[in-house]
Amino acid sequence: MLGLSAIAVYASGEKTGLRQAGAKALGAEFLSCAHRSDLNAAPQSLTLPDPLPLDGGGHLVDAKLAYETYGTLNADRSNAILLCHALTGDQYVASAHPLTGKPGWWERMVGPGKPIDTDRFHVICANVIGSCMGSSGPASEASDGTPYAMRFPVITIRDMVRGLVGLLDALGIEQLHAVVGGSMGGMQALSLAANWPERAERVLVIASSSRHSAQNIAFHELGRQAVMADPRWQGGDYYGGEAPDSGLAVARMAAHITYLSEEALTAKFGRNLQDREAKTFGFDADFQVESYLRYQGSGFTQRFDANSYLYITRAMDYFDLAEEHGGTLADAFAGTQARFCLVSFDSDWLYPTSESRHVVHALNAAGAAVSFVELGAPHGHDSFLLDVPALDRVIGGFLT
Repeated sequence: MLGLSAIAVYASGEKTGLRQAGAKALGAEFLSCAHRSDLNAAPQSLTLPDPLPLDGGGHLVDAKLAYETYGTLNADRSNAILLCHALTGDQYVASAHPLTGKPGWWERMVGPGKPIDTDRFHVICANVIGSCMGSSGPASEASDGTPYAMRFPVITIRDMVRGLVGLLDALGIEQLHAVVGGSMGGMQALSLAANWPERAERVLVIASSSRHSAQNIAFHELGRQAVMADPRWQGGDYYGGEAPDSGLAVARMAAHITYLSEEALTAKFGRNLQDREAKTFGFDADFQVESYLRYQGSGFTQRFDANSYLYITRAMDYFDLAEEHGGTLADAFAGTQARFCLVSFDSDWLYPTSESRHVVHALNAAGAAVSFVELGAPHGHDSFLLDVPALDRVIGGFLT
């Protein structure tokens, strides 16, 4: 049995969701979705008992986390796996998303008999601090009863992981069988391994990096500026009114290009026209790839908060594990007893293989047990989310 337990965060009178007014008032919808029988879910509140220290200074008081678990925790609590989601991911790793109805983002990987086998492991996936699917973020209510908006503190990857460690403490899990993450999730896995080395026996990092490159910072800034240029953004104070969907859609369109390879785009779309035999000599979506990007952008606005996009991309930009540990990446892993596995894809130009090799060299210098594989896949960065059987074998083998 999958043994699914979904936990969403709702304090009395509080809505911690995407938008809170008009046609986009999704807080109540999110709450009602959490009761659905197909999720075997019950909404519960988890508030971290202590204020959460933040790298930028100060603390986040009453920080809340929304999470799901799959599988059964064994008697000695030694079979837990923490899955860390990517930038626009959430806790719905192997169950239908309550807003879109789409399958979980890693449903093909998590479940009975799958590479992350819920007949053997107790799997935990939490929505990170700063996001918008139940965990504390800019859409959450502050102490004055209004959404934080841009009053929410700027956070880091390490702050996100502090929240996850607080969750593990609350669940009574002292050491994980493994922490697993792709993309931004891989950054979280590396941060946990470096800053809380005793908390995980195994660390699996997929299509990720120990730092954000100048190119990736530039792409994120493009997206943030698209959001902030939307007149509906209003300095982040759009809750209760119309959200900056146009800007957020453009941000998503630009980001989505980075998740795919040129080969994948060419194979899927080429220069094919969209539902027409000739060009319109206008600015409609003549090409299939244009229509696809517009669809991706529009759909994204239905499940994500624009301010959360600003905060999480900034957290990724600030990530530099070597800088956090005196300037030398190997020092971040000094004395680690964990086993590491790093995976890259030959078509990923967002987090290319060179980024994974950089981490592997640092782990070797620290004397850590590490394995590394570059997998052939044509899809680009999103390969870790798609059907790549070789990745299934790597993950299943490493967790055994």
